[in-house]
Amino acid sequence: MEYTPGEHSIKCPKCGHGMKEVQYGGDVVIDRCTHCEGIWFDAGEAEQLKGKWMGDALDMGDPDEGKKWDAVEDIACPRCGKDMQKRSDPDQPHIWFEECDEHGMFMDAGEFTDYKHETWADWFRSLIKGSR
Repeated sequence: MEYTPGEHSIKCPKCGHGMKEVQYGGDVVIDRCTHCEGIWFDAGEAEQLKGKWMGDALDMGDPDEGKKWDAVEDIACPRCGKDMQKRSDPDQPHIWFEECDEHGMFMDAGEFTDYKHETWADWFRSLIKGSR
């Protein structure tokens, strides 16, 4: 769904479509893209949601589709417009995300679920994909 300021909370930094606010447990509100289903986390929200039971239920996108969006190079913070830094999770270096040091982070579809659940398979994935 194209971005419409009155209808969407912010514009997706990857595909440019509108993002809708999604609430979890009354205290966490994230923004999920209506097209690519990537997720924007304001500062601290990803860590807060990671600790919640079933928090990964908000990551509804197809991980294979999410991987395709890793190729997008220039990503601007949807809050301030500055270029975001490309990072990987130090514990799971195969998980690539973008981060604005001031405002938050963006994960493609499927990445938050992987981020929340650390397994032995993650070690093997890091060998194949590597870190950023």
